[in-house]
Amino acid sequence: MLVLPLSLFSSHTQAACSRVINAPVTSLGFSVIVNGDSVTGIYPDIFRSLSSKETCQFQFSAVPRARLEVMFENGQADVLFPAIRTAKRDEHGYFIPLIHTRATLISLQSARPVIRSQQELLEQKTLKVVVVRGFDYGEAYQSIITELQKQGRLIVEADTVSAARILKASIADYTIMAPYIFAGAVQGDARVEDMADKLRFDPLPELPWSDSGIYLSKKSLSQEDRNVLQEMMEKAIRSGMVWKGFSRYYKPEVLKEGNRPR
Repeated sequence: MLVLPLSLFSSHTQAACSRVINAPVTSLGFSVIVNGDSVTGIYPDIFRSLSSKETCQFQFSAVPRARLEVMFENGQADVLFPAIRTAKRDEHGYFIPLIHTRATLISLQSARPVIRSQQELLEQKTLKVVVVRGFDYGEAYQSIITELQKQGRLIVEADTVSAARILKASIADYTIMAPYIFAGAVQGDARVEDMADKLRFDPLPELPWSDSGIYLSKKSLSQEDRNVLQEMMEKAIRSGMVWKGFSRYYKPEVLKEGNRPR
């Protein structure tokens, strides 16, 4: 667990959070990197880069992604990031968009024909797909994994590295997630890092570009604290530091298929 002092800026007023912000996190590519008590990556870098006379403290603790989603729904987590905007999450939090992203089919490079639609994927009955529990890319994504589960073709893992190991072992043929999350996880783990230069990203038209960013809890945060946090993230957007962070950590070919600046 790590308590990290973060500084906040406002062009009109200077304000601090009224208390330590509870921020459970999950390692997700280079967006959030958890190594013991150390929490680094794109989003923590952004927080550290924002400075003023006033400070805000975040208490980070590592949890599985599925548990993080439940904690946020129950008001046990003040923030949820990085997160795709979905109707379900909107019930529990206020969304601040930071970048555009999309999920794609991800596989190891091969001579296998490109799958060009959800229907083609569902018709290939011999192909198995591994996904990460707690990931959500919207209604189309949920529809795909529901049908794959009915067909007995879905494998569910607790984290991205486990999904990568399933793919590497040829137990599954594809995974579905944002390319930057998968590529970052692969590059950061010795067991699967040899996959990094062998990945193929195949977009599906049913999985559109969506907003990705940070959710602020409706249940646990006061309006004043939400205002402070929103100001902080909007400053990051205006400065361009969000896209600069992604460009610093990821290869252009990974960002090309799955990310766009706002």
